[in-house]
Order: sequence, then C-alpha cells, then structure tokens
Amino acid sequence: MSTPEFVYKIATLDAWAPARGTTGFAGMPIDAKDGYIHFSTADQLTETLRLHFAGQSDLVLLAVRSADLGDGLVWETSRGGALFPHYYGGPLPTAAIAWESAISVALDGSCTLPEAVR
Repeated sequence: MSTPEFVYKIATLDAWAPARGTTGFAGMPIDAKDGYIHFSTADQLTETLRLHFAGQSDLVLLAVRSADLGDGLVWETSRGGALFPHYYGGPLPTAAIAWESAISVALDGSCTLPEAVR
C-alpha cells in the first residue's frame, strides 16, 4: 500500500477552534480515550462520517500531509478489515495541516465533501 498524500481528521469546531494558531491539536475525546489520533483516507471519509457524525453540523475537516507525520503515522486494521491511519506521535502538529473546511452531515449520514479531498 502506498501512503496517500493526505489523511483527514474530522473534528467538531468546538474541539478544533482552540488549537488554531497553536503548535498542536490534541484531537477529539475518542482520540484521548484510544491513545492515538484517528484519521481516514479520502476513500474512507464518507463511511466514517455516516457512522460517527450523522446529524452534526458543527464539523471541520482537516487535510493533513501524511509525510509530515513521520513514523507516528501507523496503518492499522479497523472497520471491515481496512487499514486506517492512526497517529501515535502526541498532539497533531498543526503545521502538518494543509487546509481545513467546514462540513456538515445530514441525519441520514450523507455529506458533500470538499472538492479538494483526494
């Protein structure tokens, strides 16, 4: 498997906003609980949003440069046997974030992703 250029972090605006302009983002409560920061690939985003964020409108999608995460980015088997990117390097370095976009997910789990997702 080749590592994609970007991995994506979904966060609530309330969780992300205090980290803007700082050097690190601790992630969401589930990240703290699990001991790593959860990411999805572009191909995994739609299903992650449907399963875990349906009906939420206060979300932000962070595009993170995989290469900037170094050895802290680990690919592990998760949902349906797929390999998911997880970051074990502590807080997510905000310098690794290429862009952010506000997103919302309908009650049925559908979501229109930004065109830049690839």
